Amino acid sequence: MAVDAGLVGRTFPATAPYEVSRAKIDEFVAAIGDDAPSAAPPTFPTVVTFQAMQAFLADPGVGIELHRIVHGDQRFVHLRPLRPGDVVTTRLTVESIRAMGGADIIGTRSEIVDASGEPVCTAYATLFHRGEDTGT
Repeated sequence: MAVDAGLVGRTFPATAPYEVSRAKIDEFVAAIGDDAPSAAPPTFPTVVTFQAMQAFLADPGVGIELHRIVHGDQRFVHLRPLRPGDVVTTRLTVESIRAMGGADIIGTRSEIVDASGEPVCTAYATLFHRGEDTGT
């Protein structure tokens, strides 16, 4: 089943507040084999945006089946580093959907803002959602 192109432009509700803690940053840097910086590493927003992506994928109106997804791309535009003590929320917007070779290519944008509403980072992701098996 193709993903509904009518989702383009849809913004999903903001996530629950997420507190960036020193412990979470330390866990992340240990997992990627980095040194413990004073601020979160540039790829740490993946942790923050995960909740928004899960809500998007779980929404019954979206029609995406997790077992058919391949994560194709991830990039970040930072306005400032995430730091311990930051409390942030994320809103995911579907930016694009196009069909190619039996798959839907879905582009998302996740805006991360701090407790005062100031933008911190924008995370972009591309998902490949393969179509139904043809049985051939």
